Amino acid sequence: MAIAQLYVKDTGVWLKDLEYVWVPAKVLSPPEDGFLVVEREDKPGQEIKLPFSDPPPIQNPDILVGQNDLTTLSYLHEPAVLHSLKVRFLQSHIIYTYCGIVLVAMNPYQQLPIYGSEIMSAYNGQEMGEMDPHLFAVAEEAYRKMSRENLNQSVIVSGESGAGKTVSAKYTMRYFATVGGASAETHVEKKVLASNPIMEVIGNAKTIRNDNSSRFGKYLEIGFSKSHQIIGAYMRTYLLEKSRVVNQSQDERNYHIFYQLCASRHTPELQGLNLDVAENFTYSSAGGCTQIKDIDDSYEFTQTLDALRQLGFSPDMQRHIFSLVASVLHLGSVGIVELVNEEG
Repeated sequence: MAIAQLYVKDTGVWLKDLEYVWVPAKVLSPPEDGFLVVEREDKPGQEIKLPFSDPPPIQNPDILVGQNDLTTLSYLHEPAVLHSLKVRFLQSHIIYTYCGIVLVAMNPYQQLPIYGSEIMSAYNGQEMGEMDPHLFAVAEEAYRKMSRENLNQSVIVSGESGAGKTVSAKYTMRYFATVGGASAETHVEKKVLASNPIMEVIGNAKTIRNDNSSRFGKYLEIGFSKSHQIIGAYMRTYLLEKSRVVNQSQDERNYHIFYQLCASRHTPELQGLNLDVAENFTYSSAGGCTQIKDIDDSYEFTQTLDALRQLGFSPDMQRHIFSLVASVLHLGSVGIVELVNEEG
């Protein structure tokens, strides 16, 4: 079939738009003399003549839009993907969609009641695709292949800042710890889960797009026993955005640990470190932002202490860590001037 035969009268197409990226339109007349005449749905009566050398993407039938898997679409292109995700998110309040073996997640920027133990139990033992798209379905697929086929598995979580990578990785680990353990988490599994807040406090920061943006990359390897229970984990790669330590963009913060120390400066664990409010340190105030709405840094510090204790850090080891972090804050406030001798 020639491509021109697809563009009959009233065929739905997508047009590029500076504000909305893509807008729906319909064909008014088939291609003729190298041009296609269309009309935007939001601007009826206004004809647009397009060169057919670059034909606009065709819309999918309504019955296919909003399905669980994007690969079921007749036309799989950018506007079709974005529109289908939009329909699922706004009309059905669904944040997960498959694209083959890939899970696409929309960040709702709010807590959703879809990660509880009941949901985990529902996905446990199910084949991928048997139930609605979910992060637990991907985790179950990896866990099942590892346990039944004795094959190493990798779960790759990627996306832009604020897309929800940190939370997705956290729930994936929680799923492994839950389905791979007994009715209660083992001591090792608790330690694996407790490593998350430690990595976040030293590697996450507030940016203009995300209040808890991960500024590091890691490859976390989780080990399982022959009975498929977690026996340990270690991080093989850790890449930190070091430049953030000494300078932050406007309306952004340094790493959370600095603000937790400043907010908790009066606690016994931090006595003698000469800490002050975050506004009085260069490294914690360079971005002009020291607070995050609805976040209590002093309370978060208690969570950091709990995580360190679970991971086996002694009070002396914790003290050394806090002293090192505090020394970085103080070093950032040291002024350096040039000395000129008497001879010039």
